[in-house]
Amino acid sequence: MAEGRRGNNLDAVKRHNLSTVLSLVHRRDASSRAELTRATGLNRSTTAALVNELAGRRLVETSAPDANARVGRPSPLVAANPDVVALAVNPEVDAVTVGVVGLDGTVHEVERHETAAIPAARDAVSIAADMIARLAFRRAGPKQGARRVVGVGVAVPGLVRESDGVVRLAPHLKWTDERFAAELAEATGLSVWAANDANLGANAEHLFGAGRGVTEMVYVNGGASGIGAGVISAASPLTGISGYAGELGHTLVNSGGRRCHCGAVGCLETEVSQRALLDVLGWKAADAGELEEALTGGKANGAVRREVDRQLASLAVALRNATNVFNPQLIVLGGFLRALVSAAPGRLDELVVAEALSVSAESVRIAPAELGTELLMIGAAELAFRALIADPAEWKG
Repeated sequence: MAEGRRGNNLDAVKRHNLSTVLSLVHRRDASSRAELTRATGLNRSTTAALVNELAGRRLVETSAPDANARVGRPSPLVAANPDVVALAVNPEVDAVTVGVVGLDGTVHEVERHETAAIPAARDAVSIAADMIARLAFRRAGPKQGARRVVGVGVAVPGLVRESDGVVRLAPHLKWTDERFAAELAEATGLSVWAANDANLGANAEHLFGAGRGVTEMVYVNGGASGIGAGVISAASPLTGISGYAGELGHTLVNSGGRRCHCGAVGCLETEVSQRALLDVLGWKAADAGELEEALTGGKANGAVRREVDRQLASLAVALRNATNVFNPQLIVLGGFLRALVSAAPGRLDELVVAEALSVSAESVRIAPAELGTELLMIGAAELAFRALIADPAEWKG
């Protein structure tokens, strides 16, 4: 829902107006009721009634106005209730991660269960279900009641059919046509939605991170399972007819390159990889912060710098193509790509501007992701919050 969505004072569209107000509260820090009135175009009494109904459903909380406000009548502050939560799940090649995310965007808890091998889908379901059982209804704090769970969102490193959450293909996980969402729903008794991890990351950065206020954006993330991307067009996720859009990691950047998991040759994720950076450093593993420190510090010897230059050149080819095809305002880089770019400041920008069509490149900006390790938790939770925000009048929690 766009920030500029307008409300309607007719009683017949009360559900629409409830959704409008809750969406605004969800995507902002605490807002005054007066600010919500201006943003929706509703009158003050209608806004007050909507806020009161949402508060009665315990979806929002109201508090006293800012004592320092000097202009006009003080207006109560309205914020999303952090005890209304969604569970977020991210299966990866080496772990299953589960997080608890509040309706206010706060990530309350994250637990990572490492696996000795790539988890089969049924094993990932079992691990996630056990973690959800521990986390879901834990008390939110000494003064609050138990958490109220909206549902579960799953961020999958692969192609997920949007209509039913079936993982059609996740090459790194070696999953094909797995009913992951349905099986996790059966195991937990909760509603479950699933989508591609990079598409969810793109939406999270657009709503809460580097892409706030941007209508045209490409998000590219690098991780242990390869490279994924998501596109925001006209302020909405561009998913394709089945939810498979944004596979920038499988675009050709080197016709003489290595064969990829997908069967093609020279894909971006075979030429730009975290594993290759770790190998040249002589490391088995590292988190994003450790990798960035190594690439920008004293460990960046000649071999490291050459590998960084090689990967940046390949990444620039992909981003040139994305710039020419999507004409974005912003390209956001997450995961190990942040570390890669930090190793040679300004170099990627130079390459993309030099190689892309000049009229497309003149308006694009490249920036690091802002949400860090919480990105996929926030993105996956949005899947579960989406139905609630669309029709809060149906909320029975």
